[in-house]
Amino acid sequence: MEYRQTQPPAHLRNYIRYFWVIERDANEPVPKTYRPIADGCPGLIFQPSEIDALHDDVKQKLPELFLYGQTVQPRTLYTKGGLLLTGVCFYPHALKSVFGLPAHELTDTCIDLKSIFNKHNKHVSEQLICTPSFDGQFDILSSYIWQQIQANNANADETTHYALGQIIQANGNIELKELLKKINMTERTFERKFNHHVGISPKLFARICRFQTSLQQLKSSNYNKLSDIAFDNGYADQSHFIRAFKEFAGYSPNQLSKQNNTDVENLLEWNKD
Repeated sequence: MEYRQTQPPAHLRNYIRYFWVIERDANEPVPKTYRPIADGCPGLIFQPSEIDALHDDVKQKLPELFLYGQTVQPRTLYTKGGLLLTGVCFYPHALKSVFGLPAHELTDTCIDLKSIFNKHNKHVSEQLICTPSFDGQFDILSSYIWQQIQANNANADETTHYALGQIIQANGNIELKELLKKINMTERTFERKFNHHVGISPKLFARICRFQTSLQQLKSSNYNKLSDIAFDNGYADQSHFIRAFKEFAGYSPNQLSKQNNTDVENLLEWNKD
């Protein structure tokens, strides 16, 4: 399976982390199982209709062009053979600031873009189908996303944007009470605003950031024993770390470290054997 990332154009870098592509031989007859891993970011995926690609937990085929929200609960995706995906990894605030959607409505779910907004979504899908090159598809998606930003005129909420920056910079290890003092807001008001723009509570987002930092340390083998990762990332002990890891990855650190395809960011091709 081949995977690559591409940076967005300069005018979209406050909204998009990166574009990505996954390609697996369409003639590959062996079914595969994939596990998305919580990363605190929503996204968009295009999969050509002629490829019998991703199916969800109940074996229903996912839409050709769909938008998904925060992934919190571990889930399973299936493909019967080949795989060809073009995707966008957004920053956490993008569902609201790009598409004008209340982010919490898409947490742990997705929506077919053809069913919302306007006829332009269908046109974008047709353009993507007729454009075989990935760079060409990135250009189409860039143009579409910029149009959405201009149409919704919904810049990221300044308070939420500041809070996101503080939490991410601290790798999730942040005292939210101190953050509330800086933004001069009550906990209830802040949680409501954050959930509307990001899709989850600030506490849960901080936990995902801490998990992601520990995941990158695990992938890089930058540790001698698991307890090193636990203490480096502010977990009380190794057991606490393992419980948190399983909550967001669906598997223990030891199980995940045995997989041999860690190049794909936050989508694990799960080999059961």
